[in-house]
Amino acid sequence: MKPFFPRPVLEAPGNRWDWALLPLVLATLVLLAFGVQQMARPYVVGEALPLSLSPAWLPYYLLRTTLRMFLALGVSLVFSVGFALLAARSRFAGKLLVPLLDILQSIPVLGFLSLTVSGFIALFPGSLLGVECAAIFAIFTSQAWNMAFSLYQSMRTVPEELQEASRMLQLSSWQRFMRLELPFAMPSLLWNMMMSMSGGWFFVVASEAISVANHDIKLPGIGSYIALAIEARDTAAVGWAIVAMLIGILLYDQLFFRPLIAWADKFRFEESSSESTASSWLLDVMRRTQLMRRLLVQTQALFDRAMAATRRRFDAAPQVSRTRFAHPAWERGGNALVALLIVAACWRLFHFVHSEVGWGEAGRVMLLGAYTLVRVVVLTVLAALVWVPVGIWIGLHPRVAARVQPVVQFLAAFPANLMFPLTVALVVRWQLNPEIWLSPLMMLGSQWYLLFNVVAGASSIPAELRFAAGNLGLRAGLKWRRYLLPAVFPSFVTGALTASGGAWNASIVAEYVSWGSTSLQAHGVGSYVASMTAAGDFPRIALGIGVMCVYVMALNHFVWQRLYALAQDRMHF
Repeated sequence: MKPFFPRPVLEAPGNRWDWALLPLVLATLVLLAFGVQQMARPYVVGEALPLSLSPAWLPYYLLRTTLRMFLALGVSLVFSVGFALLAARSRFAGKLLVPLLDILQSIPVLGFLSLTVSGFIALFPGSLLGVECAAIFAIFTSQAWNMAFSLYQSMRTVPEELQEASRMLQLSSWQRFMRLELPFAMPSLLWNMMMSMSGGWFFVVASEAISVANHDIKLPGIGSYIALAIEARDTAAVGWAIVAMLIGILLYDQLFFRPLIAWADKFRFEESSSESTASSWLLDVMRRTQLMRRLLVQTQALFDRAMAATRRRFDAAPQVSRTRFAHPAWERGGNALVALLIVAACWRLFHFVHSEVGWGEAGRVMLLGAYTLVRVVVLTVLAALVWVPVGIWIGLHPRVAARVQPVVQFLAAFPANLMFPLTVALVVRWQLNPEIWLSPLMMLGSQWYLLFNVVAGASSIPAELRFAAGNLGLRAGLKWRRYLLPAVFPSFVTGALTASGGAWNASIVAEYVSWGSTSLQAHGVGSYVASMTAAGDFPRIALGIGVMCVYVMALNHFVWQRLYALAQDRMHF
């Protein structure tokens, strides 16, 4: 019988670093097995799941929530690769998928849950796994979009000289992705993965407290704990939840993201060595082990053999003759198909408004959407003015980036629900206008998309470009106009786009705030969807989400597509 591990791995004696790492590996495997077992326990809809506000249960709730987030992160990564490959390689697919993704990221988590939870429960009858899958899918909808946009934007801005080299080497499509495009995109993708984890925390309450068939299901987790604490107006429990979140974020930052960031530092696009590089104590320990290092070497050899199997057969034909252009008929057919889909969607929308909600209601919701649009635009501009300079400074100083990385992750993960007590107290105490003072809650989570992407863009600036800017003596305004802003512009566009989409999504929880029996409401499509969700009025929920989609599509067409084209044509190195 062939051994599972290769002989060099089995014959490796191991050293003291292997023994030092062994307890951590075993503890991770045991916790993983226990968490998965709890997720698949028998369950019938209507059965009450035990939930306690005792701090002693928080480690268990933290394990369940973190496991859901990492599963959703894995699915998001697979989705992002598929989306970016299709959208970047096919012009027609790009026309469809990029606006579609922009619409999807603006649909609130509650909207996805309402549509999918019954299907997941039916898929796993008699098991808690169906509800868990619904929660994981909801977390996925708060994680996937910015990762997909980041990978797509990186693939579109790979330097021309590297693309030319890949064509001369006759790399296959898969080899080009694995050897060139994915390594080039890796720094930005990792920062967006961190942001995605924080985005999952931001919507953790909505993801774990699920309503289906007139039953409220609160899955064991930090989100349900926070929801229960808010219902009970238990500020001490809210404080314990914040402490548990902080511990969880520090743990996965040190054990997962920090080693990945340090490992991916070798993918920075530059010819000379950097002044300083990212580091990780766990990666240093792993590199000193013997058994694990040999296991990784063998895994790398298997990967190289798999890549070799996908190579193209070399031919001596001129490169120009190998270039294939899409037939114009295919492009015209695709455009006609898109036009037919748009006409069908418009007709369905007209019928829905005319028969279900009425034109007066539709006009009122369009006006509410305009209020939310003003908030989104103003807050995105303010966030850009604050976080672009800060992000560039952090990205140009790797040691500072390593120190502030967990802090920013924690701030980005801070759910808006935890700010409800303070917000309600301040607005009621000082009799503030909710139309203005509830608005900052919309950017509480989404502004970090902007910061993370700008930091990733600044940290990817080649050392040669930094040296050239220094030798030319660029200072003040000229330095910002000719060097810094153009260098981070593609990352800024991705960050602003995802921050804008996140702000639309966050309007659901930011424009309708409650703490105990006190509720505050600002006029906007977010508060409209939240109030209709509470009333169970599905036609008006669909109307509110549809109006959001219209505004997001308009922003995509008139703003983001043009900025993406500018970034692709002129603003990248």
